[in-house]
Amino acid sequence: MPLLIMCCRPVHGDLPRVAARDGCPTCRVGTSAAVNAMPTYCGRFAPSPSGPLHFGSLVAALGSWLAARAAGGKWLLRMEDIDTPRNAPGAADTILRQLECFGLAWDGPVLWQSRRREAYAAALAALQAAGRVFGCACTRREIADSQLGADGAPRYPGTCRAGLSAGRLPRAWRFRVEPGAVCFDDRLQGRQCQDVAADVGDFVLLRADGIYAYQLACVVDDAASGVTEVVRGADLLDSTPRQILLAAALGHAAPAYLHLPVAVDASGAKLSKQTLAQPVGRDPAAELRAALAFLGHAPAADMRSAAPAEVLAWARAEWNEARLPRTRAAGLECGPVAL
Repeated sequence: MPLLIMCCRPVHGDLPRVAARDGCPTCRVGTSAAVNAMPTYCGRFAPSPSGPLHFGSLVAALGSWLAARAAGGKWLLRMEDIDTPRNAPGAADTILRQLECFGLAWDGPVLWQSRRREAYAAALAALQAAGRVFGCACTRREIADSQLGADGAPRYPGTCRAGLSAGRLPRAWRFRVEPGAVCFDDRLQGRQCQDVAADVGDFVLLRADGIYAYQLACVVDDAASGVTEVVRGADLLDSTPRQILLAAALGHAAPAYLHLPVAVDASGAKLSKQTLAQPVGRDPAAELRAALAFLGHAPAADMRSAAPAEVLAWARAEWNEARLPRTRAAGLECGPVAL
């Protein structure tokens, strides 16, 4: 029978509560008033400090900030610096300064993933106790010839799923994925379904180099911070089913999702630090107007001399998700493109 998991609804597994600071209101079983209460909107922006923000990351930051502020909710900032080999010196401080320069103020202290390894270890231990993960001795070379998964990486063929071969020790820990569709309704991209077992396979939670994987850290932190809405780039759309599975296994409610179109260059490549996308911040007001136009909210001509604070105030009042481009990617000059 296919496995059908819907996000945006409380889904509880058999595991004990992992994080004492679990901030998801719908996951706290108590009085009927607490159970029936609607959680306050809580969004977040979670950059990785591998370099400064560029236009594509400004679009994601601005879209998530506007969605939160228009709903009267909180907007949290999380620095995803857990993958230390990818961190660029000084990049985290630069990102903070860039956000301040654009007037994108966040609520509360910055959450640093590099300081939360104990929380990720506790989550992994709970999954181990429940038999939801297994040790894997495979090297990258051993799975390099596997078919490619939905994320472009080799799909894990399940070599160690039934146990390790004699004399081999686990190098990494993988989440045990069962067959079946994982479906959710994205507020912009519409209905999404993925058979994670077929398209990705059992995915890594703790890497061979001892670093906790993005998927685990993301789910644990969203739950601990009480995030109810995730507004981010559509390049992460294919990661969402894995995160929904992990949230359910850890006893957390999955947040609601809205995946914005990613900005691509003339060749169709996503703007990124790897493609040497230029940092933003040289002309904050003009860059905010450009990002708003990309999101279908182009300010009027009389806003050209407006300061960043005025542009944000206008955008907050005008924000309407129905005006967002319903595409996964868009060029800076040529409009939406197919992915």
